[in-house]
Amino acid sequence: MITILEGAIIVISIALVGSIILQSKGAGLGGLSGSDAGGVFTARRGIEKTLFWVTVIFSALFFILAITLVIITAHL
Repeated sequence: MITILEGAIIVISIALVGSIILQSKGAGLGGLSGSDAGGVFTARRGIEKTLFWVTVIFSALFFILAITLVIITAHL
C-alpha cells in the first residue's frame, strides 16, 4: 500500500511541475524567475483556464496523497 502511494505521489508531483511550467511558458523566461512582465491582467480562457484547473486538481491530489502517506506511515 505504501509503495503504491509513494509511486502515485511521484507521478502527481511530476505532472504538477509540468503543468506549472506550461502555465509560465506564455509569460516568457521572466515568468520562470518570478519577475513581473508589466502587470497586465487578462482573463483565463480556453486552454489557459483548463491548464489552471488541471494544476489546481494536481495540487489537491498531491496534498491529499502526502497527508495520507504521513498518516499511514505514522501508524506503522
